[in-house]
Amino acid sequence: MALVRMLYFCIMEINDELVNKLANLSRLRFDEFEKEGIKTDLEKMIRFVDTLNDVETNGVEPLLFISNNENVLKEDKANKEISLEEALKNAPVKDPSFFKVPKVIKK
Repeated sequence: MALVRMLYFCIMEINDELVNKLANLSRLRFDEFEKEGIKTDLEKMIRFVDTLNDVETNGVEPLLFISNNENVLKEDKANKEISLEEALKNAPVKDPSFFKVPKVIKK
């Protein structure tokens, strides 16, 4: 167990190279001060997750779901419909058949 934990930390060394790689993959930029904070936070996360190695799991069945409940879905029924006029009556800007909204895609 100790050998596995030691190997795990050797593989997951938190250094500037790893932080730079994560920043690049996430398309983020960090200054040196922020990188130090990120390294500290990542090390804390790894130490926290590593505590799971101490949990005794012999004889415990793996869980696929948290509970035994199955999806409980409501029957798909059509509800009361409203007319086009009623749907558009409170729209701030409208066309005879459509809601008008601000343009969000620029060419």
